[in-house]
Amino acid sequence: MARIGFDAKRVFHNFRGLGNYSRTLIESLVRQNPENEYILFTPPFSDPRAKEWHKRFENLEVVQPTSSLGKTFSSSWRSLFLADTVKKKNLDIYHGLSHELPPGLKKRGIKSIVTIHDLIFMRYPEFFPWIDRQIYLLKFRASVEQADLVVAICEQTKRDCIDFLGCSEEKIRVVYQSCHQTFYSGASEETKNHVKEKYQLSDHFILFVGAIEERKNTLALVRAFARLKDIIPHDLILVGRGKEYLKEVEKEIVHQGLNDRVKHLDTVTDDELPSMYQMADLFVFPSFFEGWGIPNVEALFSGTPVITSQGSCFPESAGPHSVYINPHNVEDIVEKMEKVLFDDELRETMIRQGREYAEQFHWKNTANSLIEVYQEIL
Repeated sequence: MARIGFDAKRVFHNFRGLGNYSRTLIESLVRQNPENEYILFTPPFSDPRAKEWHKRFENLEVVQPTSSLGKTFSSSWRSLFLADTVKKKNLDIYHGLSHELPPGLKKRGIKSIVTIHDLIFMRYPEFFPWIDRQIYLLKFRASVEQADLVVAICEQTKRDCIDFLGCSEEKIRVVYQSCHQTFYSGASEETKNHVKEKYQLSDHFILFVGAIEERKNTLALVRAFARLKDIIPHDLILVGRGKEYLKEVEKEIVHQGLNDRVKHLDTVTDDELPSMYQMADLFVFPSFFEGWGIPNVEALFSGTPVITSQGSCFPESAGPHSVYINPHNVEDIVEKMEKVLFDDELRETMIRQGREYAEQFHWKNTANSLIEVYQEIL
């Protein structure tokens, strides 16, 4: 039995990518290795979704700042003063789930692991404010240097850790990211019909899931769809939240006369998303770069054929039977979408082989891989 602590801020405060990663990972470890003790360190939280998750796993010990100073300045507590709190808990391992470790763990004799998801802020600095890039760089470098081992969520991130952070290859272990188990099995017809009616979905649609931001390249997808709209019966469904870039996408939808064919949804719940994937005829993810591309994995588990971008981590997350596009070339996106939508034999192969490929990302496999990393430093 081991006592394993986690930086759980995003478990209770983030309900997108890093939060989903953290919750899925901890849930997987609890189910696969219940003999271990898992302690979650987090600033105070009040979100009802966080409280509901905590209620489901109420046997997990949750550690929060107790002093008024720690509660008021929770970011400082987490970044600067957490090491002493961790030391008092007599952990065997402390795992920073999202790029960070509190300073001073090594000095206190605490073994640690940090997960690095991506270094997009270094590859595409134009997408990040200057001050944010400096803070990220300081935190990432310090955490990688302090950690006993570094977990990279894919081979692409491993290479970036070596190239951009100067991390030794011998120190890095690749442990792929899983998606939530709700994507593993088919939703009931009743659930699908409810989702279809709630969001007024057509019988045939193409799906995109992700933040509506420049890096995700949603504009190119809208422009490609505009060229196909007269020869296919499908609608285009965009699921995700956005800000300024979303306004550009909405303008393009109007410009292309697609108001009645493109639907943007930003309130789809985690329980509804698997049904949406499963009802889609095609999933298209033309992002320029990702740390992992979890929507590709969700689509593969859902039995939906995937078109995604060349390069980056995408061949790892989408596998050899998905179709790849040049994200800078709208015409290429058009051709690949048309090919998959009209070639039934190709679609069936993509669905069958894609589902088989996704099995390596089953939560049991990723949990076992991570346990092997823990055992390596215990």
